[in-house]
Amino acid sequence: MIPLIKLLVLDVDGTLTDGGVALDGIGGEWKRFDIQDGMGIARLQKDGVEVALISGRHSEATARRALELGIREVVNGISEKLPALKSLCCSRGFLPEEVCFVGDDINDIECIRWSGLGIAVRNARLDVKAFADWITPSSGGHGAIRDVADRIRSLNGGPHVPKSV
Repeated sequence: MIPLIKLLVLDVDGTLTDGGVALDGIGGEWKRFDIQDGMGIARLQKDGVEVALISGRHSEATARRALELGIREVVNGISEKLPALKSLCCSRGFLPEEVCFVGDDINDIECIRWSGLGIAVRNARLDVKAFADWITPSSGGHGAIRDVADRIRSLNGGPHVPKSV
């Protein structure tokens, strides 16, 4: 029996976004976030699944998006993600098998391997995909997190999400 996923932890750049960062030359930056990903996150939260972000790059845009989505656990700008993930799980009482981690690049591999459900987005590096339990049909920033949310809801016994025709 597959244990319930109680915590979804997301890398940000390349996973929750398409990996692009627009800089204006005077300190401002812009990132594109997918609205359907946001709906997937909101549905998971409504189902009682907690969501957290762990990003290797500090970004005010990431903090702002987390605030909009009601994501309280944000580690923004950390080079070693696995210790942050383990610390978060320890403080919140989550076992590795209750955790899903989603990433796209080599600094996510340790977290993907440690988590009960490790997922790579479609546009992830090949070496990352090799360690993933599942690869999303959509790319980061283009519905990949909605794919993940729908899969977790299905694994957790939620309503079946039909495949598109």
